[in-house]
Amino acid sequence: MKKLTLGFSPCPNDTFIFDAIVNNRIDTGEYEFEVVMEDVEQLNLMAQEGKLDISKISFGAYAHVSKDYVILNSGSALGKGVGPILVSKQPVPAKMLQEGLVAIPGIHTTANLLLSVLFPGIQNKKAMHFAAISRAVMEEEVIAGLLIHEGRFTYESQGLIKLIDLGETWEDQMQLPLPLGCIAANRRMPENERNEIDAMIRQSIGYAWKNPSESSYYIKEHSQEMEDEVIASHIGLYVNEFSVDLGAQGREAIHFLLKKGIEYQLIPELTEPIFNNSSI
Repeated sequence: MKKLTLGFSPCPNDTFIFDAIVNNRIDTGEYEFEVVMEDVEQLNLMAQEGKLDISKISFGAYAHVSKDYVILNSGSALGKGVGPILVSKQPVPAKMLQEGLVAIPGIHTTANLLLSVLFPGIQNKKAMHFAAISRAVMEEEVIAGLLIHEGRFTYESQGLIKLIDLGETWEDQMQLPLPLGCIAANRRMPENERNEIDAMIRQSIGYAWKNPSESSYYIKEHSQEMEDEVIASHIGLYVNEFSVDLGAQGREAIHFLLKKGIEYQLIPELTEPIFNNSSI
């Protein structure tokens, strides 16, 4: 057996994608997986040390680890209507937004990269766990907060208002789907192994789509007591055709976001090629 470390987040889109693999609903052949389930910012930090064989990585962090990891064709989160949302307790003038403290879900997250590219005037930021941001906004520890994951589905019920949908802003300005996070494989793995894992993830997604009830327990076990409707919305939004196959448009969007980050001197130059089994 070949034992590989596999890192992904407890969010429903990731547990949905990987359920069939980690719970042996599909044939994993000679591979055995040691699951490392952590918040994506923690996975980003682990990737910087090259600790994991396969891992979820924010696109905001990918450039920092591109020398060690290549992006797999399957498992990514990108699309339209999937971006982070900047929220507050009450309307905030643009000048005050630039002067006040804004909560972000991690320095190396795609959310922060996107905020920095689209609204470079917002400089006063406080990094915190994504699940703590809504409360920080409600208790006025910060003037606004950047919500990701389930936060975009629940902020209204908490009495918060949307200031900016960064995904919509990105799509309007760039006319491309928004890349959020990828599944990447360590370059130390042989290419044939990376290809096999890539195909396995694609098969796992297909299995989950065909057999949604089988993954429900695993998803709920790790979903921080989300309501079923929120879980379903979360999966429906973040697991889409780009999760199965990046395709030319997905690759273009990823390259475009990373080049913007490099242009704004927010991230380092890339080690090419960045995609598995590709010269792109």
